[in-house]
This record gives sequence, C-alpha cells and structure tokens, in this order.
Amino acid sequence: MLDPAILKDNLEVLESNISRRNLDIDVNHLISLNEERKSLRFNAEQKRSQQKELGKQIANAEKNEKEELLNKASELSDEVKLLFEQVDKKDEEFLNQWVKIPNLISKTSPDGKSDKDNLEIKKVGNVKEISNPKDHLEIASQLNLIDVEKASEVSGSRFAYLFGDLVKIEFNLVSWALNKLSEKGFTPTVPPVLVRENALYGTGFFPDDAEQVYEIPNDDLYLVGTSEVPLAALHTNEIINMEELPIRYAGFSTCFRREAGTYGKDTTGIFRVHQFDKVEMFSFCNPEKSEAEHEFILSVEEELLQSLEIPYRVVDVCAGDLGASAAKKYDIEAWIPSQNTYREVTSCSNTTSFQARRLNIRAKSEGETSILHTLNGTAIAVGRILIAIIENNQTEDGKVEFSDKVAEIIGVKNLG
Repeated sequence: MLDPAILKDNLEVLESNISRRNLDIDVNHLISLNEERKSLRFNAEQKRSQQKELGKQIANAEKNEKEELLNKASELSDEVKLLFEQVDKKDEEFLNQWVKIPNLISKTSPDGKSDKDNLEIKKVGNVKEISNPKDHLEIASQLNLIDVEKASEVSGSRFAYLFGDLVKIEFNLVSWALNKLSEKGFTPTVPPVLVRENALYGTGFFPDDAEQVYEIPNDDLYLVGTSEVPLAALHTNEIINMEELPIRYAGFSTCFRREAGTYGKDTTGIFRVHQFDKVEMFSFCNPEKSEAEHEFILSVEEELLQSLEIPYRVVDVCAGDLGASAAKKYDIEAWIPSQNTYREVTSCSNTTSFQARRLNIRAKSEGETSILHTLNGTAIAVGRILIAIIENNQTEDGKVEFSDKVAEIIGVKNLG
C-alpha cells in the first residue's frame, strides 16, 4: 500500500503511475475522500479536547455547578462518540478504495500494455537443434512418468500424477536448490500453505487476484499460490533492527492456483496446473539497498538455470504487465522446444515498501523507525523446470539423456 500522503505531496507521480499501468482510477474522488476523513478526524479530536477540558472543570467545580457540567459532559460524550464513528466509517470508505492503488513503478521499468511489450535484456545458453521436438507430456506419458488422465478422473482438469524418476528429480532439485540458497544466506523454510485473509491483503494478492485463490470458507483460510505470502507475513507488526537486514528466506511449499480464465495450450500437461511445488526466495532489506538486492536475486535465479544447462532469456517486465505489488520485475523464460519459444519459469520482483506498509513491518535505525523493503523471486518452480529439462534433453528416439553435470544435480542420468 502507498502512503496516502502522496495525494498531497506527489500527486503527479501517482497520476503518472496510474497512466503507465493503463488503469482507470478517479484520483479526484480519492483526494476528496481523504480530505473528508481528515476534516472529520480534526473535528472529532477538537471535540475530544473539549471533553478533556470539561473533565478538568468538573473536577474543580463547586457542588452546585457540577450537575450542569455533568449534563454537558454527557451530551459532549455522545457527540464525540458519534463523530468518531463517522471518522471510522469514512476511514474504511477511503481505505477500501486506496487499497486498490498499485505500487509505484520503477522509472527503469519499460512502458507497455502487455507481456508483448516486455524488454528482452539478454539470452543465455545454446538452443539445441531438435528435429520435430515432442512436448513434455508426450515424452513423459510414453515413459509412464506422468498421468494427467487419471488425475483428471480423481481431481479434475489441470492436475497430474508424477511417477518414478520424475519424483526423484523433483526432490533432488528441491534439495539442491535449498542447499545452494542456504550458502547464499537464505534460511530454508517450510511455511504454512493455509493463511488468513490479512496475509493475502498484506502481500497485495487481495483484492486484485482474489479469483485465483482457493478458499476454505468454513475455517476462514486460503490456500496460497506462492510461499511469498506466508514468508512476507512472517514478520507482520514487527520492528527489525536495520543492522540485521537483509533477512532472507528460501521457502519450499506446495502452491495452489485456480488459474481462472486460462485456456489453450498452457493447460496441456503440467505447465499451468492447479497444484505445484516451488522453492521461493524472499528478502526483507534496507530500502537503500533493495535495487542491489533485486539484482542479486536475479543472479541467483540465473545461476540455477545455468547449472541445469537450460537455455533462457531475461526480460524486464513492462508497466502494464506488472502485478499490483511490484515496482519492478524480471522474468526468466526458458526455451521450450515443442513451442519453439521462450516461456516464463521464474520471476523476481522488488515490491519496495508496498507489502511492508500493509503488513506493518518496520526497521529501526538510531532510534527512528521506517518502512523496510521486501523482494521475492522464484528459485525452482518444479513443474516448469521439469518441462524445460525434459524437452531440452530429448533424443530422436523419444528418450531423455542428461549431461554428467545435470545428472549429478538431479540424480538421474536418463529417462527411458
């Protein structure tokens, strides 16, 4: 969430941000609501001051004066109570609108309306020439390693059973990634995958992405689509010493997404499913160092993909394709032979103070407190990495063969 002071101090910045994100938001209405709530609060505080002063008069009043003053105090008490009820109502009205305002976009992020406008920064790795490449589902199904048909019978569409060596590869990948991240200062973490509503609001997934979240209504809980949510909420309402930053976590969790409105080729196989496993990086850091931290997280993502010998490209996500909480975001897209293109397998975002302000997470330095910054990045999205290593290492006869370097990481030399 942004500081509402921007409505007075940096209105042009806010209006520019709304324009860059291609949003239709009535800023004048927000200004009006903000002024109304501040005016109501000022009046209420003045009445409360009068109430306190009247209390002093009553304490020092003569007996014959007290009854009149007490009656006046009773009337004033009712008036103060009513005023503050109006203040709370107007605050809620403003907050319900203000919470929909997305983060301020970095000046370095490219302009654009959709992912087609994302800016390619670089390509890394050699794309192999594979004649008539098969997709991951065809290869793995023939090897009895994936079954989406039985999963559909049991759970519905966009679920899958994984078997045999693919399961071994998944857990070896997760273990390897957690060890790598631990060496780089990330604390391995297994967070809860069920969270309360405030965690999703705090991270910016509510209200905008509510339709993508699975709800457990009987328990007022929600299944997370990424461990970013419980990791960010871990330090809610805390004040952290600036000297302790950055605090970094590597969270492993199963993730759940409804993927509402998604159709087409992405729903085939395990590219875009309702349930998947992921290792996520999360960092709480000094605001002055968050840009450098963002580049660091990106470098870790690249190191992991290079170790797995997956060709990829890095893109700087444009303003119109950014999520509500991100000020700047990089995507890494792996080469997928069957689609003859690059597809997203990791992303990393600098959310600056947006999430921390919502979650009331602050940093203290020399006796003063300020809002810190938070960042997140995918280390290993297991399903999509499985797709990339299967398809990029396929042979003409339908098998999959890995180099010695990759085999050492995943614990499997070949499939089939």
